[in-house]
Amino acid sequence: MIAPGTFQDGEQVLLIDTRGKRHLMILRKSETFHSDRGWIPHDSIIGQPEGRWVRSSMGLRYLAVRPTLAEYVLEMPRGAQVIYPKDLAVILFWADIQPGCRVLEAGMGSGALTLALLRVVGPDGRVITYEQREEFARRALANIHTRLGEVSNLTVRFRPVEDGLAEEEPVDRVVLDLPEPWKLTEPIARVLRPGGIFLSYVPTIIQSQQVSEALRRDRSFALVETFETLMRPWNIEGLSVRPFHRMVAHTGFITVARRVVPEDGEAPPPVPARATDSDE
Repeated sequence: MIAPGTFQDGEQVLLIDTRGKRHLMILRKSETFHSDRGWIPHDSIIGQPEGRWVRSSMGLRYLAVRPTLAEYVLEMPRGAQVIYPKDLAVILFWADIQPGCRVLEAGMGSGALTLALLRVVGPDGRVITYEQREEFARRALANIHTRLGEVSNLTVRFRPVEDGLAEEEPVDRVVLDLPEPWKLTEPIARVLRPGGIFLSYVPTIIQSQQVSEALRRDRSFALVETFETLMRPWNIEGLSVRPFHRMVAHTGFITVARRVVPEDGEAPPPVPARATDSDE
């Protein structure tokens, strides 16, 4: 829910200076923010509207805004590497996550993907997440509670996903951030409902190749597709129009597939997710 009105004691604020440097913090009465550009009392922000400029003790300006989920993911404390917002957005769209979805996630990491899933499935949906490393789960849950407060649509299983799939009720989507997702295609087919979507996120093309081949061998999956997302910002200042010298290029490969009902008899022919270059 979008927070309306003025900043309140105990809520998050993102301070951005004129260099673009960002500081994520929680407002507390009588506390003070310190940086190399001076100090700012929290009380000078509490009670003010979002989007207000505030000045430090050195007279330098900061913009005070509520952090978006993308900004929060990039600035929140990390235990494991997070999935970048550019990939989170694509994952939510290509896995067709929607309100009311029942989603099984494996590989909780620092909680970035879990946060995105929870927000989209809403109170009528559910995210079931597996994480076997307790230190990752603790950090992820702390990040989730800081951002969302107490949540009622999250179930956390502290064990390997392969140990729990046989006990799960059917789900609408499966989203994996694991090093060897190709080992799980068969048990996932038993828990993912027909028509449901499988998605995996891995860092290397060798891993992507293995998961893609495993999905194509399994008659319970079709429409297998692998891609990556690149994002290049542009600098536009008057007549100076150029791409940034630095960009968030490759971060990971996404593979998606649809759960289908296998035909009796011989294996069906492979169905490409889209027309090949030679067909277009």
